[in-house]
This record gives sequence, C-alpha cells and structure tokens, in this order.
Amino acid sequence: MLEVIDKGALSERHPAPLLFVHGAWHAAWCWDEHFLSFFADEGYRALAVSLRGHGGSSTSKPLRICSVADYVEDVASVADNLPRRPVVIGHSMGGFVVQKYLESNDAPAAVLMASTPPRGYLGSGLRWMKRHPWDFARVAMTGRSLAYVSTPRLARERFFCAHTPDSHVSKYATRLQEESTRAAVDGLLNLPRPRRVTTTLLVLGAGNDGSVTAREVHATAHAYRTQAEIFPNMGHDMMLESGWPAVAERIHSWLGTQGL
Repeated sequence: MLEVIDKGALSERHPAPLLFVHGAWHAAWCWDEHFLSFFADEGYRALAVSLRGHGGSSTSKPLRICSVADYVEDVASVADNLPRRPVVIGHSMGGFVVQKYLESNDAPAAVLMASTPPRGYLGSGLRWMKRHPWDFARVAMTGRSLAYVSTPRLARERFFCAHTPDSHVSKYATRLQEESTRAAVDGLLNLPRPRRVTTTLLVLGAGNDGSVTAREVHATAHAYRTQAEIFPNMGHDMMLESGWPAVAERIHSWLGTQGL
C-alpha cells in the first residue's frame, strides 16, 4: 500500500491533477508542509506519494533492494488511478524517477526541481566523496546512508542554505529516513533517455544547492530542449526553504501558460 496525501479537487480552471514525487531520504510529508495546500487553494487537485518503503508506504522487499524501476511503478500506479493523466513534479531523486516515468508514460506537463540530472549521481557522488571521504567509504561498505545526511550540520550542507533557521533544519533532519542502495546504483547505471520524452518540462534549480549544481540543472534543461531557471539564495529542498512561495508561484504561472 502506498501512502498518498491528497488535497483539493479538479476544477475547470485546472483540469489536470498534480502528482508530486519526493527525493531520496524524504517522503510525501515534504510536499505537505507547504505545496499541497498552496496548490489546493489555487484550485488544483494536488497529491504527493511516498515511494515504497518511505513514509507510510509499505514494501514487499527490503528497502535496500528497491530499484528506480520500482519507484517508477509506484508513480505509475498512482497516476493510472486518477481520472486524468497528472502533471508530474519531481524533486532531486524524484526528478530522476519522473524522467524515467516519462520515457514510457504520457503527461500533460512535468516539472523537475533540483533534479538529479540525466547523467545520474556521478557528479554528486564525487563531490560527496571529496567532502566526506570517510563517510562515503562507510556508505559504500554498509549500504546505509542515513547517518551521513540526517544530523543538523549535514542536513544543512546537503539540503538547506545558510539562512535557513536552525530550528527548521533540525525539524526536517529528524524526518529523514534510510534510502535504497539499489536505487543509488541505478542512478549510476540506469540513466534517463531524454530523447524518448515528448512531455513539455519546466526545469528549476536552487542557487545554493549542496546536492545538485546550477551547471547540472542547466544540463538537464538542455537535454530536455528547454531553459533552466535558478532561484538564488535557496538550498536543495526548494519546497521547504523559506523562499518556497516563489517556487510554487512560478510553477503555478507556468502551468497557466500550458492551459493547466
């Protein structure tokens, strides 16, 4: 069973539902803090899924061997049970999952937020190894990564900018959970194929992102034949940072230009 947080309702103004897909170590809760209510109040039906083994979603096999293909199946299972094809919105690893989903599924539009680029996790992995070689070695040996992202200091480095209040960083760090080792390997080997994607995409990035560089965001946009937009003074978790309303407003306005 998948946990799905569902707010709002379809309207004539916004006929397509919005399906939000979280990144690594997160779950549907990260969208429920601000985004779901914002879009519901604007007349959308907004849903967030917790991928299997995350949040309140169960898994029939150990989380460590859940694959990106499993996560794509989760997104498809929710999308297929909606009355209309949803706009899919993915953050970080969730953006990677959305890219793989779009290879074989139609969507009226899609949004990538601070997404893992089509080249996968290589760049972020090398940066992690350079900054924290011993932590990276322990993750490689044990397959367990939560301890190396979930302290307030490490969570800020990876997910939040320097201006985010300590209380917010500490609060969200306690909600992070373990991630799949197999999905991390897929992020190196089972890469997206942008040429298979025909959906129109909005690509957004954060100027102070400790996980995905602006250069990688621009490369993602180029691969999908569009232009990236970078929000300054914002960390990786764009839906949780204090500047989140600007991001939500940009998505809302862009969906309007798509007739959605």
